[in-house]
Amino acid sequence: MKRSPIFGWLRRTPKDSKPASSPKEQPGEKVSQPGSPSRKHEQALQAARAAWGKTAGGAQSPNGNLGPAVTPEQKHIKTEAAKPEVPLPSKAAVSRDWNAIRRPLLWSGLLLVLVTTASLGFFASWVRGLDISKLEHPLPEPSFVMDAGGQPVSQLSSSRIIPVPLTDIPADLKNAVIAVEDRRFYEHAGFDLWSIGRALVRDLQSGSLKEGGSTITQQLAKNLFLDSDKTLSRKVKELGYAIRINFAYSKDEILELYLNSIYYGEGRWGVEGAAQQYFGKPVKELTLAESAVLAGLPKAPTLYSPVKNPDKALERRNLVLSLMKEQGFITESTYAKTVEQRITLKPNNGESLKGQYPSFVDYVMDEAERLYGFTEQQVLTLGLRIHTTMDVKVQQAAEEVYRTDALFPAGPGDRPVQSGVVVLDHRTGSIRAIVGARGDQVYRGFNRATKLKRQPGSSFKPLAVFGPALERGYNSDSWLYDGELDIGGYRPKNWDGQTRGQVSLREAVLRSWNIPPVWLLNEIGVDAGMEYVRRAGITLPAADRNLALALGGLSEGVSPLQMAQAYGGIANQGVMQRAHAITRITTKDGQPLIEASQQPTTLTAPVHAYTLTQLLQEAVAFGTGKAAALDGRPTAGKTGTTQLPATPEFASIAGNGAKDAWFVGYTPELTAAIWLGYDKTDRNHYLTTSGGAVPSQLFREIMTRALAGVPVTPFPVPEEVLLAAQQAHQARQAARHNAGRDDGKDDKPQREEKKDREEKKDKKKDKKEDDDD
Repeated sequence: MKRSPIFGWLRRTPKDSKPASSPKEQPGEKVSQPGSPSRKHEQALQAARAAWGKTAGGAQSPNGNLGPAVTPEQKHIKTEAAKPEVPLPSKAAVSRDWNAIRRPLLWSGLLLVLVTTASLGFFASWVRGLDISKLEHPLPEPSFVMDAGGQPVSQLSSSRIIPVPLTDIPADLKNAVIAVEDRRFYEHAGFDLWSIGRALVRDLQSGSLKEGGSTITQQLAKNLFLDSDKTLSRKVKELGYAIRINFAYSKDEILELYLNSIYYGEGRWGVEGAAQQYFGKPVKELTLAESAVLAGLPKAPTLYSPVKNPDKALERRNLVLSLMKEQGFITESTYAKTVEQRITLKPNNGESLKGQYPSFVDYVMDEAERLYGFTEQQVLTLGLRIHTTMDVKVQQAAEEVYRTDALFPAGPGDRPVQSGVVVLDHRTGSIRAIVGARGDQVYRGFNRATKLKRQPGSSFKPLAVFGPALERGYNSDSWLYDGELDIGGYRPKNWDGQTRGQVSLREAVLRSWNIPPVWLLNEIGVDAGMEYVRRAGITLPAADRNLALALGGLSEGVSPLQMAQAYGGIANQGVMQRAHAITRITTKDGQPLIEASQQPTTLTAPVHAYTLTQLLQEAVAFGTGKAAALDGRPTAGKTGTTQLPATPEFASIAGNGAKDAWFVGYTPELTAAIWLGYDKTDRNHYLTTSGGAVPSQLFREIMTRALAGVPVTPFPVPEEVLLAAQQAHQARQAARHNAGRDDGKDDKPQREEKKDREEKKDKKKDKKEDDDD
C-alpha cells in the first residue's frame, strides 16, 4: 500500500514486523542475473543491510554474521570491493525511529491544543469579567448658574465634556471620523486584524511599539479605562475591553460615546466642546470642511491644532477629505470644492463660563448642599439650572474694585492684605455680589466673604447695644456716661484715651467712643444685647455673654455675610430677610426641583430701625465713616477696627496697628459688609489702617459703580414716624391758633383806641375842608 506523503509516518507498524526478504521469481517475471546493473544494486543493498544490522545490533544470522540472513542463491555471489557508500536504513528501522519520537510529538500537539483552548477560555472569561459599568451611566452633564435675569453666568462640571446625542452630530463628521480612524468600524468585532497586522509590521521594522492599530472601540476603551503607555500588557487589556464593549453596545452607541469623550485639544473633550472652541457654534451646525478639521485632531491634537499649527491642520483636514472620497463618503466634485476652502476659526464668545465668579459660585454650592440636600457630585453632573439672585452689574463692580490694587494697602510683599465683601438687597435678602479674596480665587477655596470669622469691632455696637437700648426707651439725645469705668475688672478705653464725663447717644455713635456703649450695655443688660444679636441672625456661644460684646469682642467672630444680613434688618425697617443666593433649581428642560421661599422675621420696630438709620447716616455724614459717603445718595453705616493682641509679640507696636478693619453700611437699595486684614496676623503682617479709611473707601467705590444709573431715593419713613410727625405738626398748628386767638382778646382795647383816634382825625379833616370852602 502506498503511504501518505504527509501523515504516513504516523501509521503504527506492528511490533512483530521483520525486514522483507529478497524478491523471488514469479511466473512470467525475469529475475536479474548476477553482473547486471540491477544485480550490482542488489548486492550493494544487501551489504548495506548487513552493515546496518551489525550497527543496529541485529541478531546472529545463519551464516554466522550479524545482520540479515543470506539466501542460498546469494552465497555464490562474489562481493566486489565497493567504495564506501552511505548506508540506507531499512524500513523497519525507520519505523522504529519514528516510533521513538511519535508519542512526544503527539503529546506535544495535544498539549498545545489544550493550552490554546484553555488560554482562549481564560481570555474569554477575563473579558466577560471586565467592568465596563462606567459606560452604563450617562456622561456627566454640566450644571449652569443663572443670574437674577435668567442668563447663564457660570458653568459647574466634574469634567470638560458637554455630551450630545448621535442624532445631533452631522453625518459628515461621523463619516470623517470613520474614514480616518477606523474604516471597518461597522464590520469588525471591536478589533481589526488588518490594522493590527499592519501596525505589527511597522513596529517590527522600528523595533518598538509605536503603531497603535487601534479601532474606535479600542480608543474608547483606552480613554475610559486605561493609561496611555504603549506596552504589550496595556494593548492586551485594550483589546479585551474593546471586545467586551463591542458585545455590550451597538456600533452607534459606541460611536456616540467615542465622539463625546475623545480629546480635541485646547482643553476640550468631546465634539460639542470642540465645535464651540474652534468654530463658535454647536456641533450640529458644522460644515463638511469643519467636520474634517475636527476628525483629524484626535491623532495629535497639538500637532494638528488649527490654532497652533494652521498649515499642519490644513494638511490633515485635506487628508481626511481624501480618505472620505476614497471610501465613498463624498464625491469627487465635493472633495475638489472643499479642499479649496480655508480653515476659518471663530473665537468662542462663550469662552468657558467655567471658573467665572468663583466666590459667588462657591456660596451657591454651599447653599445647594446645606439647604436643599444636593451633593457636590450631583451639582456637578446632573445638568441642573441653578437660578440665583446675582446681579451681574453689582458682581462685576465688586470684582473690578478688588482687582484694583491701588485701593488696598501695600503689604510686605510675601502675601497681600486680604479682604471679602458681600452685597445684598435688604428688601428681599437677595445676595447680589460676593467676592471672597484678592488675587487668584481658587474653586472651593477659602471664601473670606462667607466663611471667615473675625471680631467686628465697633461695627457691632448698633446690634449689641444701640438697637436694644432704643427698644428700652433710650433715644438719640439720651445722656450716657463717659468716664473711668471698671465693671468687674473690665476697663474699656476710648480710642483717643480721653473721657468727657457724659455724651449723648448720638455723639457716642458719631465718634465711636467705647466707654459709653459698655456702660449702656451694662445698664440694659447683656442678655438684651445677646437677644437682639440673635434676632439679627447671629448665634453667639455662651462665652460671648459679657460686656466685651458691646465692642465686638467675640470669641469666634462673624463673617461679612452675617454682618450684611444683620444690618439689612435695620435697613429694611426692622424686618429681617434671610440672606440667600438660590431662588430655584430646575432640570435642563426646565422641570422645577426646588423653589426657595422666604420667611421674614422681626428684628425691631420700624420706628427704632428708623432712628438707628438716622444715627448711622450721621456717622457717615459727620463721623468716622465720612470716606463711605456717596455723592447725593443717602448712606448709613458704621466703621469697626480691632486692635492687635496684647501680647509680647506686639508690645512695641501697640496702638500703631490693627488686626481687622470693617465697614458695614447701606443705601435705600443695597447693604454691604467689608472686612480687611491678613489671614494670619504677626509682627510683619498687620494693618496700619482703620475701618474709617480703606474699608469705607472700598464701600464707596463698589456702591458708586453698582448704583450707577439707579435713581436716588430717600430712606423710607415708617408710618408710625409719619403719623407721629403729623400729630406733632397738628399740635403745633393748634398751639399757634390758640396763641393767635388769645392775642386777639388782649388787643381789643388797643384796637378800639386806634379806631377812636382815626375817627377824631377824620372829623378834623372834614372841619378843615369846610373852613376852606
